[in-house]
Amino acid sequence: MVEENNMDKKKKFFDGIEAEPYNALDKPFDFIEEGGKTALICESGPIVRIKIGNILEEMGYYITEAATAHESLRNMRVHMYQLIVVNESFDTEGTVDNYVLDYIRHLPMNVRRNIFVTMLSVGVRTMDNMAAFAESVNLIINLEDIDDAGAIIERGIADDEGFYSTFKDALKRAGRL
Repeated sequence: MVEENNMDKKKKFFDGIEAEPYNALDKPFDFIEEGGKTALICESGPIVRIKIGNILEEMGYYITEAATAHESLRNMRVHMYQLIVVNESFDTEGTVDNYVLDYIRHLPMNVRRNIFVTMLSVGVRTMDNMAAFAESVNLIINLEDIDDAGAIIERGIADDEGFYSTFKDALKRAGRL
C-alpha cells in the first residue's frame, strides 16, 4: 500500500511537470557555442554545489544549478544535458524517492545513452561500478572524494566513451544516432 501511494505521488509529480506549458524563459541557456557542453548540478549543499560548479566550469561546461527536483526536471524537459551531477538525497530522503534519478532511469535509451550521469553519495565508494549500475548512473563519487571530482569525472567519461565507442559507431552507421 505504501509503495502504491509512492507510485501515485511520483506519477502526479511527473504529470504536473509535463502539464506545465512551455515558456521560453525556462530555457537554461540563451546561447551556447557549437560543440559547447552543458551540465546540470542537482546538489542541495552549497559548499559541494560551489565545488562541483567550479570544477565543471574549469572543464569547459556551461552550467545550470537546480535548487529542487521540480526545477531540475523542468530544465531537463527543455534542454538536453551532456552531464548531470545529482546527489543521491537531492530534494528527498534517499535514492528510492529521488525524482531526478527516477526520471533519468525511465528516459528512452536513445536519449539516456547521450547523458553522463554522476551520482554523489555518502555511503557508496567512488567509482563503484556495480553500485553505479544498480542506480542506473554512469559514475558514483563519494562526497569524501569531492576535491578530486574533476579527475574522477574525466576518467569516468573517458571510460564510458571507450566502452561505448564501437556501439555508438555502429548506431551511427545504421543511422540510429
